[in-house]
Amino acid sequence: MSAASKPRRCKDCDPAAKRPRPAPYPGPRCATHHRERQRASREASHSRHVERTYGISREQYDALLEAQGGRCAGGCGATGRSRRLAVDHDHACCPGPVSCGKCVRGLLCSRCNRFIGYVGDNPEALRGLAEYLEDPPARRVLGLANIERMKR
Repeated sequence: MSAASKPRRCKDCDPAAKRPRPAPYPGPRCATHHRERQRASREASHSRHVERTYGISREQYDALLEAQGGRCAGGCGATGRSRRLAVDHDHACCPGPVSCGKCVRGLLCSRCNRFIGYVGDNPEALRGLAEYLEDPPARRVLGLANIERMKR
């Protein structure tokens, strides 16, 4: 049997296993170890990005996530399971794409982070929107009843 026709075996699997697993992925690796390697690579890449861009370590990111209960700090309830939560920082301190690390405010889902970007870090704009939602002018001007009753 030539070396080319010999089946490749995973280099990360236990060599004492009775039936070594086939390794169709680069390395050579089996499907399980290939997925583990990809996950570890994504984690390392994210850690480097967060540290280089926002000046916080992976441990600090994880501590923020835990302090927020694993959810978006914007109050929408997103968990960041399918997509990681974004690091939000005060653009008044660091207007460019890179933060000093001292102006990090928390972790937000992409929707909340974009929304804050649209209102321009302006708390008064957010208060105005909250007042609008609580007391829409159409109720006063047009004499419309409570919107909740109209939905029934």
